[in-house]
Amino acid sequence: MPGARIRGVAVTDEAILRIKEMILSGELAPGSRLPPEKELSERLGLSRSSMREAVKALEVIRVLDVRRGDGTYVTSLEPRLLLEAMSFVVDLHGDASILELFEVRRILESAAAGLAATRLDDASIAHLRLLIDSVDESTDVEGLVAHDLEFHRAIAEQAGNSYLTTLLGSLSTETVRARIWRGLTQEHAVARTLAEHRSILQALEQRDVELAKALVAVHVSGVEQWLRIWSTSLAAATGAAEDLLEAATASDADAPELS
Repeated sequence: MPGARIRGVAVTDEAILRIKEMILSGELAPGSRLPPEKELSERLGLSRSSMREAVKALEVIRVLDVRRGDGTYVTSLEPRLLLEAMSFVVDLHGDASILELFEVRRILESAAAGLAATRLDDASIAHLRLLIDSVDESTDVEGLVAHDLEFHRAIAEQAGNSYLTTLLGSLSTETVRARIWRGLTQEHAVARTLAEHRSILQALEQRDVELAKALVAVHVSGVEQWLRIWSTSLAAATGAAEDLLEAATASDADAPELS
């Protein structure tokens, strides 16, 4: 439902802006703790889900610090901290070609899975099963991405086309950072990835070419769609950080010099 996604992004953007206003007004000072999620969402008249997404985006760019089991705090908002965070966002999202890479990867990974479904043997199936069994929901994000790379590499190799395998390996490497970031910011990313891998493996075991192609396309497009949506939210979060940075810089400039 594209319309629903767009509305969800707009509400998240509003939540980001409302939190920014609270910081700029002094209601939330650097180092202060945000009210509990339920209380804050009711005060601002926004859903808890949109508030949660806004907090995630602002955490990524170092405006907020989420301390598990303790609460969410405003960071020091020092210019160094905000500049470092914004440079990361620009590095990851400033070039729209990352989305084009995901589109190409989705097309080629799907084709590779279709070829593999007609060519892989029982030993290859066993190897893919071992790869899936080597990780579980306790696996960290870096371990999950390493598993994902190996799982897709093994499928591409079974397609029997060395050029395709090499090209997909290059595309996968270029998208690693986005995949790690998704794992850090999206709930249940590990469980979702493993469930999708199991479904892909089952289609390959059944030698179902069309099903294998479709499942891989959906699997790869998950990160692609997440990136499109989060790019919009992060643009709003980065704008908020820029305003906070400008306010912090102006505050430093207005401070009296010590003799």
